Amino acid sequence: MKTVRVVAAIIKATNEKGESVIFATQRGYGDFKGGWEFPGGKIEEGETPQQALVREIEEELETEIVVGELLDTIEYDYPTFHLSMDCFWAEILSGDLVLKEHEAAKWLTKDKLDSVEWLPADVTLVEKIRGRM
Repeated sequence: MKTVRVVAAIIKATNEKGESVIFATQRGYGDFKGGWEFPGGKIEEGETPQQALVREIEEELETEIVVGELLDTIEYDYPTFHLSMDCFWAEILSGDLVLKEHEAAKWLTKDKLDSVEWLPADVTLVEKIRGRM
């Protein structure tokens, strides 16, 4: 089975009520269209995971981020490929999170993390995030 290496940004901010919130995006294309995930993408040859994440968020959301610590590496078997996803905490440096490839996006508080239909590989990550918010 082919392994696909990707990176994901867990973009954390504080809302107007002072609560921690996490940015979630809804896929706008492909087999998993409509499912919710953390933004990111594939690592290109010669890139570190952190460099790939900065590039992907700039391309997909027109936003510059600061990549923080690695939260987890998720290993998940989809029917046609194995996903290896490095998931990093991130914060916005500049930009307005313009949706170029996604159908929708939401800022979710800890209590609302289960309010969207997460893609299978992201489900286990949500529990780890909940414990760190």
